[in-house]
Amino acid sequence: MRYQDCIFDLYGTLVDIHTDEERPQLWEDLAVWYREHGAPYAPEELQEAYIRTVRQMERGTSLRNDAHEAHPEIQLEFVFQALYRQKGTDASLDLAVRTGERFRKESLDYIRLYDGAAELLKALRANGQRIWLLSNAQRIFTAYELKTLGIEPLFDGIYLSSDYGCKKPDRRFFDILLKERGIAVEHAVMTGNDGVCDIQGAREAGLSTVYIRSNISPEEPLPEADYVLEEMDLARVRTILTRE
Repeated sequence: MRYQDCIFDLYGTLVDIHTDEERPQLWEDLAVWYREHGAPYAPEELQEAYIRTVRQMERGTSLRNDAHEAHPEIQLEFVFQALYRQKGTDASLDLAVRTGERFRKESLDYIRLYDGAAELLKALRANGQRIWLLSNAQRIFTAYELKTLGIEPLFDGIYLSSDYGCKKPDRRFFDILLKERGIAVEHAVMTGNDGVCDIQGAREAGLSTVYIRSNISPEEPLPEADYVLEEMDLARVRTILTRE
């Protein structure tokens, strides 16, 4: 079989999502939440403190400023915890995680699988191929969303950047998966919707690549991938990946 290991991006590749972290109601509701847990913030003050703290923690390493994953190279639960401490409240990590989950819920407009996503993953499993998720994402958001969408059990392994302190296209993130799982790059393929993070990063790691331009792909020229799909078509991806 040509591809024994199939590696996927998540958001924009298998999952369609839209969030709005600028929505005033989000910060009003989150300010109420913080106030109820001993950290009084005005909504605008909280938003400014959040942005400032994220920037301090990421130390200028963010690759894109349009990513819905919200700075995945750091762990956002520590941002939410720091916001409590800035008001003199010693919040537990559990409370910080629950705060992050509340933040995601209030900022989320919608989340859904693209047509054919589950069928694609099931077909690969039935074909004896291994399936891996390699996503620039926050565990406090994504773990729950994978379960809700019903696709968590379809992966042989899930790798989220917030767990590793690095993100695509960093070669280190790809190598963690490849080395831990004993993946031979000559029989592996990366499928994603981002020409830099997914395709450039995968090519530098020695992987074959499938690029899908989706509704939330960055505005960029078409990348040099082995296969380029100019629109979402997971049925075609299935044909590509299961080809002998």
